[in-house]
Amino acid sequence: MKLRPLADRVIVRPIENQEQKKGGIIIPDTAKEKPVQGEIVAVGPGKLSDDGKKVPLEVKIGDRILYGKYTGTEVEIDEQALLVMNESDIYAIVVNK
Repeated sequence: MKLRPLADRVIVRPIENQEQKKGGIIIPDTAKEKPVQGEIVAVGPGKLSDDGKKVPLEVKIGDRILYGKYTGTEVEIDEQALLVMNESDIYAIVVNK
């Protein structure tokens, strides 16, 4: 199944943080923080402005982004956890130089 987001929504695949062990203590899954980085896997066509013109999104498929811990709606498609969120919920695009 494929998803096509509407308006200014994007679909994000969360990128899990590397498991960290400090002093030999393993943190259980229930106590781990939610990921705040993800990869854009689909983008909507853009939002309509007040004058009826379509405003394209700034992000594109493949961009690595930062977002809030509790942002978006979690969905599971083909046994893969994804997030659906508005472009305005994205804090930044990670740029590798």
